Amino acid sequence: MGSERLTAFTDGVVAVIITIMVLDLRTPASASLAGLLPVVPKLLAYALSFVYVAIFWNNHHHFFKLVPRVSGGVLWANLNLLFWLSLIPFTTDWMGEHPEAAAPTAIYGVSLLLAALSWYIMQTAIIAAQGKASPLAAAIGRDLKGKLAPPLYIAGIGFAFVSTGLGQALYAAVALMWLVPDRRIEAALARED
Repeated sequence: MGSERLTAFTDGVVAVIITIMVLDLRTPASASLAGLLPVVPKLLAYALSFVYVAIFWNNHHHFFKLVPRVSGGVLWANLNLLFWLSLIPFTTDWMGEHPEAAAPTAIYGVSLLLAALSWYIMQTAIIAAQGKASPLAAAIGRDLKGKLAPPLYIAGIGFAFVSTGLGQALYAAVALMWLVPDRRIEAALARED
C-alpha cells in the first residue's frame, strides 16, 4: 500500500490532538492582565506540547517522503505512535493544572518518552520493510538525536521528583534539540530528487 493514506490519517489524528489540547485551555476569570497569571502554567504546558506534536508531525512528513510503500507492520507501528501522541493532551492538562506537582510532571515525561520509543519502533519497522540499504536507513545513520532523547526524558522524569522546573526544563531542551527539521532526511530527499 502507498504511504499517502497513512500520512493523511496521521494528519487527521494530529489535528484532533491539537484541537483537544487547545480546548482544555480556559479563559481567565477576570478581564485584567493580572487575570492571565493563573492560566500561565497551562499556557506554557500547551505551548510545549504543541511544539512536541508539531515536531512529531513535521518529522513524520519528512520520513514518509522516503517511504513510498508501507507494510502492515509499519501501519501498526504508526498506530502505536499515534496512541502515545494521543495521550499528550491528557498529560499536558494534568501538568498544566499542577505545575509544581511531581507526579503530573513525571507522567508528562513518560508520555513523551513512550512517544519517542514508539517513533523508534516505527523507524525500525520501516527500515525492516525497506531493507538496510534504503534511503531512510542511509539518512538516519547513527541517529545521535534519537539516541540522546530517551535518556534526557528519563532524567526529566527522575528530576520531576526533585524539582518539577528542572524536569520541565529537560523536556523543553529535548524539544529545542528537535525543533529544526531533520537535516539528514532533507539531504536524502535532495539526493532522491
